[in-house]
Amino acid sequence: MQNVLIVGNVTKDVYLRYDNRKNNFETDQDGTKWLDLAFNGSAYKYYSRVSIYGGASISLEVFSRFGMNASISNTPATFLDGQFIAKEIDTTYRYILCQDENVAYLTPSDKTRTAWKIPDHNPDWIYIDRSAIISPQVAEEILGFVNLSQSTRLALFIGEHSNQYSNHMRELIERADIIITDVEFDQKARDIIRIGEDYIEFHNKRVPWTLDSRQDIVTRLSSHLTIAATVLAARMLGKPSAEALLMARANVQNSNLGSTSSLQKLERDIADDYYLVQKFNDRGPKMLEVENNAKLLMAKGKGILAADESGGSIHKKFESMNIPDDEQHRRDYRNIFFTTPDLEKYVNGVILFDETARQLADDGQDFISFLASRGVMSGIKVDQGLVNFEDSDEKYTQGLEGLPERLAEYYHMGARFAKWRAAFEVTDHSPSEMAIQKNAEILAQYASDCQHAGIVPIVEPELVYDGDYTIEQNIEYTGRILDKLFAELEKKSVSLPGCVLKVNMVLAGKKQEKQSTPKEVGQATAQVLRLHVPGELAGVVFLSGGQSVEQATENLQAVTNEGPFPWPVTFSYARALQDPALKAWQGNNDNADAAREAFRLRLVANADALIKK
Repeated sequence: MQNVLIVGNVTKDVYLRYDNRKNNFETDQDGTKWLDLAFNGSAYKYYSRVSIYGGASISLEVFSRFGMNASISNTPATFLDGQFIAKEIDTTYRYILCQDENVAYLTPSDKTRTAWKIPDHNPDWIYIDRSAIISPQVAEEILGFVNLSQSTRLALFIGEHSNQYSNHMRELIERADIIITDVEFDQKARDIIRIGEDYIEFHNKRVPWTLDSRQDIVTRLSSHLTIAATVLAARMLGKPSAEALLMARANVQNSNLGSTSSLQKLERDIADDYYLVQKFNDRGPKMLEVENNAKLLMAKGKGILAADESGGSIHKKFESMNIPDDEQHRRDYRNIFFTTPDLEKYVNGVILFDETARQLADDGQDFISFLASRGVMSGIKVDQGLVNFEDSDEKYTQGLEGLPERLAEYYHMGARFAKWRAAFEVTDHSPSEMAIQKNAEILAQYASDCQHAGIVPIVEPELVYDGDYTIEQNIEYTGRILDKLFAELEKKSVSLPGCVLKVNMVLAGKKQEKQSTPKEVGQATAQVLRLHVPGELAGVVFLSGGQSVEQATENLQAVTNEGPFPWPVTFSYARALQDPALKAWQGNNDNADAAREAFRLRLVANADALIKK
């Protein structure tokens, strides 16, 4: 059993969640009245408050749950039977104020210096965690101890307050066997664990992490403490670097304010992911990032907003409503959707057009950053439209030339997924095998380029709805197109867990006399998907493809009712979400609130259609 001595401060973190509501306040379960705090002469009401031990107690819990004998230096506290037991210890209170995604800290201006007591035995590790405020004297005493004890190793967390450039911290850094840091740190060390805002890196391996999907508030400081202690504990037990990183991600993303996970649970949680680390290790850390983002993009109960109409498409929309087609009106139109209340409750991602990705929100942020602040991932349309094959009226999608460079720029801008559409019209001689094959090859090359750039590819083969064909013909054509597409994706070694399929529903063409009922659409679509889509794919999203607003929702519900499926299934609509808002807006920003409400109602309806009935 490993013995770990933690050097750090125990804090009492009081989480206060601020409520925007003006009425309908309730007392808590103990009958306690609302807590009013006054700042700058203004009273704020907090509807939820949770007090837990933080700081070094988090590290103590993680090490203990890994089966280690852990203690905090000069602190009579233990972790026993799943509880942090604190007796007669000095704690610093921190108030953590939470409103939506915003978190603010109220901490004492005078930081309590960390106490140190020479241990009566030689621990295997001394870990100076992020909560520690190390004085020169304590640093000298710790260095003296580890230099005398040849068997004790030293791990050190360098945080914002660590003052890494002071002489006594430099000496600790030079002596440390492992450095953990969440700040800029350029000094050389044998082992450095880096914690970024969206990644954890160690030994040239990197995994992404996020708290975006969390319903509770886990603050940046507590999450970083959990990550650091988990990586250390896993390494102390001899786990490979990749496994240690995946354990840290699983622990922080599944922990809550009162508890982290046990070693046994983490080993079960990461079994599949660890296989992927090994399988794709030769392709670098971006593959894991892509696969993780694909999972986030397909998170249950939400869809994807397609706001990526090309110049020609949006021109037709505006022209039909007598709206000027200029950059300002296009920006204001997209801004309505991005500023709709509760957008993040209904969509995981938004597909942008290049112009939109470079425009600014009302607060001065670019739209990609603005959406990220709402917990919504941004994607980008990267194909450059349809052109005819030589000597043919069938079409292919252009845009592969210069695509890697454009993807690198979009990744730098913050886009984390992309979309490429191939369109197939049904006539007496199409879609031909030639058109299906060539477009599948192009889609596969695009998908491969995306994943090498760290971007999730959405591949969109669309059997165009505006045609005269039966539902039986749709079953045949869509099946052939999907078979060819997945064969080409395999040839290009595209990771299916990092790839999303956007596809038409299976229904009769718009010009067909006998139209398909929702039940027929649900059954036929489910049949085609199950027969032709591999189970390891990240997910399937449907385009509305010219269906009416109500029709798209009814057919989505019908497909949902045929589930469950091997992969998440959801919507990625443009017109079926936007049309009511466009009619309400009419190019006049005085109507923006009405347009937002019309859009929100379509979001609610389609999110509801993802629930089996």
